[in-house]
Amino acid sequence: MESRRSTQTDTLLKYNDSLVRLLIREQRDLERAAEALEARMDELQGPPPALLIIQTAVSRNKRCLLAYHSHRIDRLRDLYWDVGGALPHILNNQDIRSKFSPHEVDYLRQYNNSLMEFRSEFSHELDITASITNPPKDLHVLVNVVKDCGVIQTELGSINFQKGQRFMVILRRFHRVFEAVLCT
Repeated sequence: MESRRSTQTDTLLKYNDSLVRLLIREQRDLERAAEALEARMDELQGPPPALLIIQTAVSRNKRCLLAYHSHRIDRLRDLYWDVGGALPHILNNQDIRSKFSPHEVDYLRQYNNSLMEFRSEFSHELDITASITNPPKDLHVLVNVVKDCGVIQTELGSINFQKGQRFMVILRRFHRVFEAVLCT
């Protein structure tokens, strides 16, 4: 029910810890009742109908909990990618963070660490956190600085090109700068 409401309003609702704990307690009680009925099955000559009802309730509760947590994980991932993979933006926003359980915060941190580790293998070639729905309109080039060029003023500000650094720049805005540097 909460997952459906969250989807319809396109928001992440506060983690319902009390309901999750209540369902887990109910699961334990149902499992104890099922074990008690199974122990008496020899006396009853076959499985009692109550056992089937209990097993159905157990299965339903498991499906509900899994669906709830799966939905929340999907929303957490969506939220992560909506801010461009910037975890501090999510965790420093108290309105958003107050809706997370401590386990969800841990999940986001581990998700971010896994992505950063994966991304580090080819970060010089591709930025996986870049939006695919809004591709860049300008051609970008990767500049490896092989000799000190000093500070270069551009319309976006100044950049200090020092040997060993790498920059991702818009080719159109730096075309004349590159020509001047390459010709010297």
